[in-house]
Amino acid sequence: MGKTIALVGNPNSGKTTLFNHLTGSTQRVGNWPGVTVEQKAGTLLHDGKTQVIDLPGIYSLSPYTIEEIVTRDYLALDAPDLIINIVDASNLERNLYLTTQLMELQLPIVVVLNMMDIVEKRGDQLDVAGLSRAFGLPFVTISALKESGLEELFKAIAEPISVAEPITYSIVVESILDTIEEILAPLVPKKLRCYYSIKLFERDR
Repeated sequence: MGKTIALVGNPNSGKTTLFNHLTGSTQRVGNWPGVTVEQKAGTLLHDGKTQVIDLPGIYSLSPYTIEEIVTRDYLALDAPDLIINIVDASNLERNLYLTTQLMELQLPIVVVLNMMDIVEKRGDQLDVAGLSRAFGLPFVTISALKESGLEELFKAIAEPISVAEPITYSIVVESILDTIEEILAPLVPKKLRCYYSIKLFERDR
């Protein structure tokens, strides 16, 4: 059985355009179980066996909408082999907030900086290597609209990707999270304890 890749990103980040490039005519459209939220899945054209899931566009893993609940539950419960986090490179601050939350899931992540054509048109520059070091994740630059950078993305997907370290909080918060993780130890798999402890600390139901 092939791997499963989940595409995650803010609305209007170019996520679905990238999904179309990755899967072509292999995609299937339905609804997520029990809700009327559209579910898109397809097969990665590059290898013909990896399943790609286009998750609903969200701003946060602290859910307020049905789309956010669907995405959060899929990532936490189904645990894809790889997350491709699509980021609007022209609006980094808003988009990278979701990236920090995804890191708490302790799953392999490739961050895709999309809309680089807009960044370049504005005359801006991004320190992509610096972002990669700061987050401990591979960053790839593309323009899904112009289909540039896709080969580099395929190469990144094929490489073994280690899990990044979760975000470090203040001493007080870390102490509380450690206590919650100890309580969760008999109930939750180890790789999900960090995420679940943060959600409990946030009183996220």
